[in-house]
Amino acid sequence: MAAQDRLTLRNAYLYLVCLITLVVSIFAAVQLVRSAVGLAYPDPGYYGYYGYPAPVDESSDAISEEELRRQEDLARDSQRRQEVLGLVGSGTTLLIAGPLYLYHWRRVQSELPFRAPPDSSGPAAA
Repeated sequence: MAAQDRLTLRNAYLYLVCLITLVVSIFAAVQLVRSAVGLAYPDPGYYGYYGYPAPVDESSDAISEEELRRQEDLARDSQRRQEVLGLVGSGTTLLIAGPLYLYHWRRVQSELPFRAPPDSSGPAAA
């Protein structure tokens, strides 16, 4: 099989689409796993009021325990929401890129010239 038979413009396009969709699928799978781990094991950080720790002294600037709990709950809910959005986005990307890759890869394979297996019944060298 000559190199000219394999490297047509159409085959180059199909191989390029396969490469791109494979890379996108790999990155989506990595992000999917990261989002799943982030959802299962959330960040244990201390959130406090607007992301800062609460003041230690009991002056007029101190926030109540109820407000602190509310801010922590809001921060946890926000983190959980972001992880779920990442999970859905990555899953959707995989659901789109995976079949695109398979379709183009099968097209490349079907357009390759037929390769006959080596013939073992041929004349043997003496």
